[in-house]
Amino acid sequence: MEVFDDEENEFENNGYSKIEKWNPETTSKLAEHYKSILELLGEDPCREGLQKTPLRVAKSMQYLTQGYHADPHEMLKKTKFKEDYPQMVLVKDIDLYSMCEHHMIPFYGKAHVAYIPNGYITGLSKIARVVEAFARRLQVQERLTMQIRDCIQDTLNPIGVAVVIEAAHMCMQMRGVQKQNSVTTTSAFTGIFLSDIKTREEFIHLIGMKLH
Repeated sequence: MEVFDDEENEFENNGYSKIEKWNPETTSKLAEHYKSILELLGEDPCREGLQKTPLRVAKSMQYLTQGYHADPHEMLKKTKFKEDYPQMVLVKDIDLYSMCEHHMIPFYGKAHVAYIPNGYITGLSKIARVVEAFARRLQVQERLTMQIRDCIQDTLNPIGVAVVIEAAHMCMQMRGVQKQNSVTTTSAFTGIFLSDIKTREEFIHLIGMKLH
């Protein structure tokens, strides 16, 4: 049985408090590695500003990669409802934060996800949770786009799925080629979004509109 170290958020009120849980063994091992990394970089991990940094980074990295412990398919199945709605369902501008697996530097942007139900719908927040579950792993944008598409297609069996991700990669902005204004766009489609041009064009049009 896993034992967890509970850390209560600083923000509390009478009705709600958030508690984050960390596996102490994993956290301790990671912290030791990060302490060694600081030493190898020429820093003194014992100086005041860095004394708790290995522990903070150990917890931070577990948070940033929490998607490894999530099952996006189960998320959709838990809120799968029978509903005869044959039109497009679009959740756009989903904030996305992930880590490039090549340099372990963040990339961030927006995901736009649509599907056309085939007798079943899911809770709207679960679409965003699917994006989050796959994003919170070491990733490449191309694979992330396809994983989101395939999860929705396999779980809901809709008439079609469309996913577009627009992201800025800090591995291109702060190192290497250093192109600060570049944005990468990836797309993945199934079903009617592949076979019907008008449906795909409607999706592209909707994600570009500002309705609010």
